[in-house]
Amino acid sequence: MLNQRSSFLSNIAVLGVICSSVGFGAFASSAAAGASESSQSQMPFTFGALVAKMKAQAQEAYTEPSGELPEALAALKYDGYRKIAYKRDRSKWKDTENFRVHAFHPGWLFKNPLKIHEVKEGAAQPFVFEAADFDYQDAELTASLSDVSFPGVAGFRLLNPLNVEGRMDELVAFLGASYFRALGAGNVYGLSARALAIDTASGKPEEFPNFTAFYLGKPAEGSDKVTVWAELDSPSVTGAYQFVFEPGQQTEVDVTAHLFFRSDVERLGIAPLTSMYLYGENDRVGFDDFRPEVHDSDGLKLRFANGKTSWRPLSNPDNLQLSFIGARSPAGFGLMQRDKNLENYQDLEARYDKRPSLWIEPLGDWGSGAVMLAEIPTDQEINDNIVAFWSPNEAVKAGDELSFHYKMYWGDEVGRSEQMLMPITQTRSGKAGHSASEENSLTRKFVVDFDASLFAESGLNGEQLVRAKPFIENAALNGTVDFADVRYIEELGVYRVFLDVSRDDLEIPVELRLQLTDGEKAVSEEWLYQWGWSS
Repeated sequence: MLNQRSSFLSNIAVLGVICSSVGFGAFASSAAAGASESSQSQMPFTFGALVAKMKAQAQEAYTEPSGELPEALAALKYDGYRKIAYKRDRSKWKDTENFRVHAFHPGWLFKNPLKIHEVKEGAAQPFVFEAADFDYQDAELTASLSDVSFPGVAGFRLLNPLNVEGRMDELVAFLGASYFRALGAGNVYGLSARALAIDTASGKPEEFPNFTAFYLGKPAEGSDKVTVWAELDSPSVTGAYQFVFEPGQQTEVDVTAHLFFRSDVERLGIAPLTSMYLYGENDRVGFDDFRPEVHDSDGLKLRFANGKTSWRPLSNPDNLQLSFIGARSPAGFGLMQRDKNLENYQDLEARYDKRPSLWIEPLGDWGSGAVMLAEIPTDQEINDNIVAFWSPNEAVKAGDELSFHYKMYWGDEVGRSEQMLMPITQTRSGKAGHSASEENSLTRKFVVDFDASLFAESGLNGEQLVRAKPFIENAALNGTVDFADVRYIEELGVYRVFLDVSRDDLEIPVELRLQLTDGEKAVSEEWLYQWGWSS
């Protein structure tokens, strides 16, 4: 089961929770909108009709989910809920080779029941889930819930023989608001995705759109793909989504989204990602913990339309940090868990070394915009404190209609060696100067390692002259590079860059950029870093 992690967005009057309300919905044509469920047991279904339905719904006033559950379900508490497991012998789609469907039990934090439908041969009908589908592992719970009629469920998950032939492992789970998580082969759950972000870090409360109904396309015999359609609803927007999942070493998800806006949106986030970064090599001050690093993701990777690739190490700042990285129709972006070495985490339970990366590959022209990264202070690893998404420059107004198409890749980092650019392997920081230097809050040393193995494979040896090009954005406002040096370390197989940076004002962040060249062209990823502000 998904662990219950909060989406932690304090300091900006925003508090989202992965268990945010989930609405109730059922597909129906306008002619049958008022029909009873029994008369809708078989309904024609197409994605086009779903898009038309959500477009029409955007013309209507938003209706808040009722949150009404039978008393026995509403009374469920954490201790009881966490014991509940779906019975494998009650799986849906047991007659298919590659996929199974399980539901998440309603109750506890999940108070708005959700309908899930099966689509086969062009028709949709509701999946029926009941208490007999669940193992309560508690005699009192079993007795209290055995006769309860379920008005819906909290969400669902798809299983697939992802790791071992003949064994069904969890592939993807949809649970809470528009959150979902997927896995590549060998991964354990880490970061999450959402369908849409509304007004994140905008200075006003964030709006969390809900998936309100799902339609699961039953795969043909032997198919290695499965399609999920979903309705999205919130006070500001409605949407129709199509997800095509293809499990593998990197599980690929083809996403199509059609959005219809009821009202203006100050900040729209497309393909939003949510993760956790507590501490790592570059900022572990204040954490008394035997583990060297604790994070689900360690960096934001970006690839621009011109082929340039950048790497932005994540941090857990003292204050809210926002970074906007301009990108016209970006070639890709994502939150990576680049460090896959168990020795660097020493956590045998959480297995942060097995957490997946998530790469977003836009399809078509997304126009002008920026990838926004929000880093929120936290002192606990149960809090999701990292958010990243692409935001269009053009204002979103009531009545607008937008469509987006993109692919997601869940698994170990993809495309790491594109264009033979040396990837960044680690970033460290500490006091500037030498070992006898005194602490000074206005100065800082940064040490950045670049993996030289690809460079060496291209026929260039490690001693060839490589130059570091560090510079500060808006340097005239705040900051100076006092010292820069690059060295090849043969024992480690890396080029290491040393930077000493000074600043004029603790209340203005310093944006740093660094890239290695051979004197003419870039030979490494570009390193981006925000040396944050202190209040």
